[in-house]
Amino acid sequence: MGHGKQIRILLLNEMEKLEKTLFRLEQGFELQFRLGPTLQGKAVTVYTNYPFPGETFNREKFRSLDWENPTEREDDSDKYCKLNLQQSGSFQYYFLQGNEKSGGGYIVVDPVLRVGSDDHVLPLDCVTLQTFLAKGLGPLDEWEDRLRVAKESGYNMIHFTPLQTLGLSRSCYSLADQLELNPDFSRPIKKYTWHDVGQVVEKLKKEWNILCITDVVYNHTAANSKWIQEHPESAYNLVNSPHLKPAWVLDRALWHFSCDVAEGKYKEKGIPALIENDQHMNCIRKIIWEDIFPKIQLWEFFQVDVHKAVEQFRRLLTQGNRRVTKSDPKQHLKIIQDPEYRRLGCTVDMNIALATFIPHDDGPAAIEECCNWFRNRIDELNSEKHQLMNYHQEQAVNCLLGNVFYERLAGHGPKLGPVTRRYPLVTRYFTFPFEEMALSAEESMIHLPNKACFFMAHNGWVMGDDPLRNFAEPGSDVYLRRELICWGDSVKLRYGNKPEDCPYLWAHMKKYTEITATYFQGVRLDNCHSTPLHVAEYMLDAARKLQPNLYVVAELFTGNEELDNIFVTRLGISSLIREAMSAYNSHEEGRLVYRYGGEPVGSFVQPCLRPLMPAIAHALFMDITHDNECPIVHRSAYDALPSTTIVSMACCASGSTRGYDELVPHQISVVSEERFYTKWNPGASPSNTGDVNFQSGIIAARCAINKLHQELGAKGFIQVYVDQVDEDIVAVTRHSPSIHQSVVAVSRTAFRNPKTSFYSKEVPQMCIPGKIEEVVLEARTIERNTKPYKKDENSINGLPNITVEIREHIQLNESKIVKQAGVATKGPNEYIQEIEFENLSPGSVIIFRVSLDPHAQVAVGILRNHLTQFSPHFKSGSLVVDNADPILKIPFASIASKLTLTELNQILYRCESEEQEDGGGCYDIPNWSSLKYAGLQGLMSVLAEIRPKNDLGHPFCENLRSGDWMIDYVSGRLISRSGNIAEVGKWFQAMFFYLKQIPRYLIPCYFDAILIGAYTTLLDAAWKQMSSFVQNGSTFVKHLSLGSVQMCGVGKFPSLPLLSPSLLDVPYRLNEITKEKQQCCASLAAGLPHFSSGLFRCWGRDTFIALKGLLLVTGRYLEARNIILAFAGTLRHGLIPNLLGEGTYARYNCRDAVWWWLQCIQDYCKMVPNGVDILKCPVSRMYPTDDSAPLPAGTLDQPLFEVIQEAMQRHMQGIQFRERNAGPQIDRNMKDEGFNMTAGVDDKTGFIYGGNRLNCGTWMDKMGESDRARNRGIPATPRDGSAVEIVGLCKSAVRWLLELSKKNIFPYHEVRVKRHGKVVTVSYEEWNRKIQDNFEKLFHVSEDPSDSNEKHPNLVHKRGIYKDSYGASSPWCDYQLRPNFTIAMVVAPELFTTEKAWRALEIAERKLLGPLGMKTLDPDDMVYCGIYDNALDNDNYNVARGFNYHQGPEWLWPVGYFLRAKLYFSKLMGPECSAKTMFLVKNVLSRHYVHLERSPWKGLPELTNENGQYCPFSCETQAWSIAVILETLYDL
Repeated sequence: MGHGKQIRILLLNEMEKLEKTLFRLEQGFELQFRLGPTLQGKAVTVYTNYPFPGETFNREKFRSLDWENPTEREDDSDKYCKLNLQQSGSFQYYFLQGNEKSGGGYIVVDPVLRVGSDDHVLPLDCVTLQTFLAKGLGPLDEWEDRLRVAKESGYNMIHFTPLQTLGLSRSCYSLADQLELNPDFSRPIKKYTWHDVGQVVEKLKKEWNILCITDVVYNHTAANSKWIQEHPESAYNLVNSPHLKPAWVLDRALWHFSCDVAEGKYKEKGIPALIENDQHMNCIRKIIWEDIFPKIQLWEFFQVDVHKAVEQFRRLLTQGNRRVTKSDPKQHLKIIQDPEYRRLGCTVDMNIALATFIPHDDGPAAIEECCNWFRNRIDELNSEKHQLMNYHQEQAVNCLLGNVFYERLAGHGPKLGPVTRRYPLVTRYFTFPFEEMALSAEESMIHLPNKACFFMAHNGWVMGDDPLRNFAEPGSDVYLRRELICWGDSVKLRYGNKPEDCPYLWAHMKKYTEITATYFQGVRLDNCHSTPLHVAEYMLDAARKLQPNLYVVAELFTGNEELDNIFVTRLGISSLIREAMSAYNSHEEGRLVYRYGGEPVGSFVQPCLRPLMPAIAHALFMDITHDNECPIVHRSAYDALPSTTIVSMACCASGSTRGYDELVPHQISVVSEERFYTKWNPGASPSNTGDVNFQSGIIAARCAINKLHQELGAKGFIQVYVDQVDEDIVAVTRHSPSIHQSVVAVSRTAFRNPKTSFYSKEVPQMCIPGKIEEVVLEARTIERNTKPYKKDENSINGLPNITVEIREHIQLNESKIVKQAGVATKGPNEYIQEIEFENLSPGSVIIFRVSLDPHAQVAVGILRNHLTQFSPHFKSGSLVVDNADPILKIPFASIASKLTLTELNQILYRCESEEQEDGGGCYDIPNWSSLKYAGLQGLMSVLAEIRPKNDLGHPFCENLRSGDWMIDYVSGRLISRSGNIAEVGKWFQAMFFYLKQIPRYLIPCYFDAILIGAYTTLLDAAWKQMSSFVQNGSTFVKHLSLGSVQMCGVGKFPSLPLLSPSLLDVPYRLNEITKEKQQCCASLAAGLPHFSSGLFRCWGRDTFIALKGLLLVTGRYLEARNIILAFAGTLRHGLIPNLLGEGTYARYNCRDAVWWWLQCIQDYCKMVPNGVDILKCPVSRMYPTDDSAPLPAGTLDQPLFEVIQEAMQRHMQGIQFRERNAGPQIDRNMKDEGFNMTAGVDDKTGFIYGGNRLNCGTWMDKMGESDRARNRGIPATPRDGSAVEIVGLCKSAVRWLLELSKKNIFPYHEVRVKRHGKVVTVSYEEWNRKIQDNFEKLFHVSEDPSDSNEKHPNLVHKRGIYKDSYGASSPWCDYQLRPNFTIAMVVAPELFTTEKAWRALEIAERKLLGPLGMKTLDPDDMVYCGIYDNALDNDNYNVARGFNYHQGPEWLWPVGYFLRAKLYFSKLMGPECSAKTMFLVKNVLSRHYVHLERSPWKGLPELTNENGQYCPFSCETQAWSIAVILETLYDL
């Protein structure tokens, strides 16, 4: 659960560009970058511009981060580099792979806001903001009286529109001088300065606990700004943006047309000055098309002068220098735009013209003909431009008429009245600071730079435009197509790409930003979506240098969250403004509350160390913004209170605009409003229009709601639930997950005016779980008797006749809104209060404070107290009591420390069939599925899926909330097992005693907390009992090593034959039925779920392939010893059984298990301290002779070394026998000959050989089962002769015994056999040499076609590989490429020449390596099929009934040997090979890590289908798959 520090992990993946993903973090967090699976093993460097501690931020300055590897191990699963985040803003990171950029993104760190004389923190979710239009504040010395309204109303942040000098239009956002304070704030006798404003702001912060922010406007300046006349290069003018000339000509033509309409000159043509209907509109369209467009001929700006071009072409033709080659035959003649945009100033490339139009001779007629072709082509190109212009003109007329309709005809528009010069037909797009002249005279000025530089483009906005594109730059036709909704009072600013492109403008705006950041704690980015990103970045960097915790808010109109994220991440926006006015009904308003903040009630506790998840931007949720329409007009005055309550209950910042609370019944215009805001005056009467107090509008209720919003944010009420009670009533719950108190606000909205619309008197009952402590607030919107509203001339006044009746902090029985409250119980410990309302009229709200019922509150406190042993998170709200169950007084870690690993197997794992042996089963979740394990891992796998997503609707959570079945299952299953396991069960039972007493909606999160605490403690207890390799290993190693706990266990019936009673340290237990002492040695399951219980649990081959990884590498030496000796006791015919069947039902039908067993004994002797002692351990022989009946343990004991010698001797003598009970009773598919077993040693080569064409004695043991495909009884892969891995294992054993015999540890130097009646001896030395001398000669497929050792050169189809077998009955099989030779490479590397081994490994990598496993057959082979389907029965011999089990599907365990072989030989090949191999190994292993983490079984599968696809017929977790990966990590 982590301890304290919040750490987030960002996984880096190849080519993952996350610029559009928002990652939000807080100061004090640690961010760790870790390598995702695609990057593990690669040389990756992470760069960031997050500065070193103490350094200032420089966006362009990146530094690389150092990798830390806590385990200092070779695998990359835990490697990370980190940032300790102590600074707010937006920071970029990217990473290189070698020198290639491979991905990156941004992180946004929230600011920490401080307020008050003690500088206490104001959390972002506590912000309650009010917007003031600065010009409504009056002279600076009157500000306090007007701002006091915000203080008294409970706001803690004020947003001022810009305080600078305004332009001619008096719009709040059209600034004449960005550096100068608005002179309106001064008096004739007293001039105020920025310093004076700063003092007001400081007083508000220190004394009133109010922070101040203001706007920054980067996009435009007032058209009358003095500095823009001095620096016209700062605007888009016709000199620096000549592409705007055609749009300017159109703009002037429309202005002249508008003036003519105003003067009545078009009355005769059907257009009066007052435009009133569609007929007038149609006349406008007609005149523009018939008079204006033909007159101004805009297409000429894009066309070529035909006469001039033809003459130039003719000149070039007649000059004779026609030896012009077309640079590119695909190039066609096209118009080259004149960069100066002169009429008919465009050109064409004459080289292309000369190469396209070639006269057939030099005569004048031919040249004339050629010129005509050229002229025709130019005419065609000009005509195309004319058509394009027509298309633009159509759009221009449509936009223009749309605008006229809105401004003069539309019901919701401003209805401007007659066309005048002040209110022209259309807004002008460009400034024109000269005397008006005829249009043609005006046009001549556009080519005079000293005049044209003053024709500047206005700013505005474009509906549906891409906000990342600048609509005034070349390539955009917005001005020409009249698509701009234009602000005629402002000039759009032209920054270019960097400060050097327009030095004055950048410096001017930087200074403006610095003034703002000096005096204000935050900024609102006005018109953010069309401010160039690089400009805003630069300015905010300057602001943060002065105000490091700058609060940045913005409103974005992109309509697209991904686009929003680009702005939020690049600029480090702290809160995005969201508005409730966008909601069309109360249901939508409630949805917004849920969307913008908080987590669901009853959410899971997230660990402190967890993945960094993409976020949505933090919201500043406003009931109304200053450019919204007035809600009183759109909804009703009665809705102000309920809607503001709903908004305030959101778990984010909230806000409003001055005027809303006083119920001002119109929009307060940012352009035309010139009156001042009212002042605070406690004694004023409601009819007083210049003053307000708690009697005005909803101010009294607003104050209570704001205080509540701040309390909920500060006290951690982070969980939110929104309930739509009926179409008008919304109930919002805020819940504290530590003290489990809730605040429930019930609001009855009034989107429709209650005076004119019907609202039902019947209000539905509400059920509130828990105990209502108090009514925090009840408020109703009511009418009062005053004079009706009249718009005041000097003050912005509100409706005097509507106010709120409020009561705060009262008991439920005092409420006037609640009729009665009954108490119902739901289940034994859950109280529900049923509320019946009587006066919840439209426009009312009631807010309850609710606690758990006292009994449940105590239970939660006790639970939290006991959970503090796992995480400090539970300290708050915890309760210490003395009378708890005694078992809870013991720390859980000390209960866990007493458990053995086999006991942990029962607590954590056990699949369905293992559990069924004990008479139980895995827990089944209705409407879903049963858990994978009966133990805790079964639950944890599901919780790990649900927890990060907080998926409380999952059937698992549903089951927990519905009853105690799962809870009782967890404790009951363990208690029934007695001993230490039962103690764990009792601890759970004691914890669950309290869990059952809390409300059902909280059970999933506390159940999870109890489980995760216990589970992590149990895992630690498991690792403490393992080897130092595991204890000091990476997370990957640790999680893999749990495979040892998963696979190694003791069932109700022991699977292993009994060991010799004289052996020490054998585990015993009491038989529950006979009450006698019995051995209980742990055995290894081959795989879950198919090979886990009964006769099918233990297999000789699987056990010994897995034993080194699962038991020796993990340090479980005693279990390893017992398994080795138990199997030794079953030796018969010189073989170790394939299926163990407790020894009595053993089948001796495999040739390789004995060699894997010998390999394990060798590994045991080398890895275990004093390991060779095992050779002297007594082995209780079950079958001292091949034909003896099974003997009881202890009847005949032999030291292990004798059993080893017998196995060697029997092979040298030659083994031949027929399986006992041969026939369908032991194998329903095998043909008769298949039951005949043979094995032996080839005299000449020393190779082990054996088998026949009808049996399969190696691990590739699929027997045909289909009658339909006629493959029943035919092995798919007999691998008779000498299988390559068995030869390798035998060589390893012989070499090892030779070494031991030389040291006299093993008493035999030779094997003695009878040949032709005589005793013959073969020394280990000789046997070892024979294999060494013949292996590569006979197994390697030479690159040389004339190699004399090759018996079947015609069968060779791949050179440089090692054969899969030698001497198979079907010689083709010898030459098949399979992964088995890599096993021989690992156990007997001395058999291989380094270069040849390396070449063969490269081929195997190219042909066989899959994502998780190795293809079992070369994909080029004609019988290859990579998809295993055991259920499919068809006519296809090669696949029916899973015949291709080992003919292509990708098995996992060979990959371990392949990687280990690569590692071994790469070191011999040199450092470069070694480094490349290291990457390969880590990269392959990272895929296993991902699979292990994601698998609900927490294991690695037996096999996958081709290319790593899931195979439903595979074991979900297989012992040898986990073991070989552990061995590979051990080798690393």
